[in-house]
Amino acid sequence: MGTYQEESGPSEQRSLDGPARQSGDVPDNFLLRRIDALEAELAAARAQARRHEDECRDTRIHLERLREANEHLVLATFNAEHLREDAEAVNRRQNEFLAMLAHELRNPLAPISMAASLLNTLPNAGAQMSNLSRVIGRQVDHMARLLDDLLDAARISSGKITLSVQPLLLSELIQHAVETIQPRIQERRQRLEVELPPAHDALVVEGDRVRLTQVFTNLLGNASKYTGDGGLLRIAVGREDGEAVVVVEDEGIGMAPDVIPHIFDLFTQGPRSLARSEGGLGVGLNVVRNLLAMHGASVRADSAGLGHGSRFTVRLQRSSKTLQAPAPQAAAPSGALRRILLVEDNLDACDTLAGFLAAEGHQVHCAHDGRSGLDAALAQSWDVIICDIGLPGLDGLDLIKAVRARAGADGGQRPYAIALSGYGQDEDRERGRQAGFDHYLVKPVSAPSLRALIAGL
Repeated sequence: MGTYQEESGPSEQRSLDGPARQSGDVPDNFLLRRIDALEAELAAARAQARRHEDECRDTRIHLERLREANEHLVLATFNAEHLREDAEAVNRRQNEFLAMLAHELRNPLAPISMAASLLNTLPNAGAQMSNLSRVIGRQVDHMARLLDDLLDAARISSGKITLSVQPLLLSELIQHAVETIQPRIQERRQRLEVELPPAHDALVVEGDRVRLTQVFTNLLGNASKYTGDGGLLRIAVGREDGEAVVVVEDEGIGMAPDVIPHIFDLFTQGPRSLARSEGGLGVGLNVVRNLLAMHGASVRADSAGLGHGSRFTVRLQRSSKTLQAPAPQAAAPSGALRRILLVEDNLDACDTLAGFLAAEGHQVHCAHDGRSGLDAALAQSWDVIICDIGLPGLDGLDLIKAVRARAGADGGQRPYAIALSGYGQDEDRERGRQAGFDHYLVKPVSAPSLRALIAGL
C-alpha cells in the first residue's frame, strides 16, 4: 500500500505540469502574433501618414500655384481692362481726328467748288473757261467722295452708323445712283445700260434710302473707274429665289483670281501701275459690303480674269409691302429773290458763296463770326439764314437756337435755316436738326443743289 502511494505521487505531478506548460504556451504565441499584427498596422499607418503628408505637401504646392495663377489672372484682367480702355480711347481719338480732318479738308474745297461754279457766270466766259470750271468741279467732287468713303469706313468699324429702315422702291434707288454717277460716265464717254423691272412689277426692299443709294453709287463708280474711256457698263435689277438681285457689270480691267477673295477687305486694291491712273483708296468696296451686311444683304464679286471685266451681284431681301412709283414733281419755281444772311468765318468760302448768291439775284449780307451773325439775324427779318457750324465766339448751333427762341417768343418770322458745315456725321446732322436747322449741307456745297434748294422754298 505504501508502494502504491510512492508510485502514484510523481505520476500525478507530471500530469499536472504538462497541461500547465501547454496552457502557458498559448498566451505567448497569441501575444507574438498580436504584436506582429500591431507592428504591421503601425507600419501601414506610418505609410498612410507619409502618403497623407505627401498629399498635403502636393496640395500646398497646388494651392500656391493656384494662388499665384489667380494673382496673374487678376493682373491680366486689370491689364486687359486698361488695354480695352486704351483701345477705346484710341478709336475715339481716331474718329475725332478723321472728323476734324474731313472738316479741315472740306473747308478749302467749298470755295474751290463755288469759285468753279462762278467761272461759268462770268460775262466773258468762253468755252475754255467753262471746260476748266467743269474739271475743277469734278475733281472737287472726287475729293469729297474720297473723304466720305474714308469717314464711312471709320464709322462702320466703330459701330457709329445707324440705319433708318423703311420700304423702298429698288428702281428708285438705282435711278438716284445713276443720276449721281452720270457726270463721271459722260466725262469718260462711257455707255451705261440700265435694266429695271416694269412699273407694275416694282421690287420693294427694306432699307436705309441714303445708304443703299450709296452702295449702288459706289458700285457704279467702281465700274466706271476700272473701265476705259468709251467702255460699256451695265446695271440690271431682277429677282431670284425670292430675293431682289442687282448686277453691276463692266468691261474693264477685271480682277486676278487671287484678288477676288480679298476685294472687299479694307484698303485692298488690285495691281496697278505706278501712274495710279485708276485712283482710289481701297475703301469703297469695303463700305459697300459692310453697309449691305447691316441690311442683312450680301454682295459677290466675279471676274473671268485680268482684262475680262468684273461683275458684282447684290442680293437683298424683298419686302412684303407694296409701293407705287412717285408721281413726277412739278418744276421748282425760279426767279424768287430772297434776303439771305450768310454766316461763315472762312473768308474765301464766304466771298465765293456770297458772289454766287448775288449773281442769282439774291440780297446777301455776310457775317464772319457767331456774335455778329446773331446780331444781324435779330436786327431784321430774313428769308434764309445760311450758317456755318464751327464759328468763333458763338457756334452755329447756339446761333440758330437763339434765333428760333426769339421767333417763338415774339411771334416773328421764322427764316429758313440752312446749316453749312464740314462735319457730316449722322450725329452732327441730328444735332443740327435739334438746334432748329431746316436743312443740313456738308461742304463742299454743290451750286446747283443750293440753287434748287433756295428756289424751292
